[in-house]
Amino acid sequence: MKKYDALYIFVGVAKDDILNANLEKALAEVTRLGGNVLETVSLGKRAFSRPMSKKESGVYVKVRMELDPAKVDELVNRYKLVEEVFRVQILAVDERREAKIVAERTARAARAAKSETATPEAQA
Repeated sequence: MKKYDALYIFVGVAKDDILNANLEKALAEVTRLGGNVLETVSLGKRAFSRPMSKKESGVYVKVRMELDPAKVDELVNRYKLVEEVFRVQILAVDERREAKIVAERTARAARAAKSETATPEAQA
């Protein structure tokens, strides 16, 4: 199993309960293919830079999932049949890059904590 980031666009969604139902239907395809959904983040409604298929805006949802690499093409083909999913883009997660980002965040937080503890002593 490999990790993937998927960006879904749903159009014509006026209410949160409709969005949740559409998202559940889309994520059911991942679990049907033996994958796991790790994280879901709604990025909100955004206007398109130019109209696509006579649509002006859509709700963007970012999903992190685990899936067998051989089943990614099958998943994309299934989404072509699901009317609720306007667009989907699936990208593989680079584990080395993710580890480096986490290490940089940890180091930055440690430096910030160290400078905060050093600052009160210098003022006293």
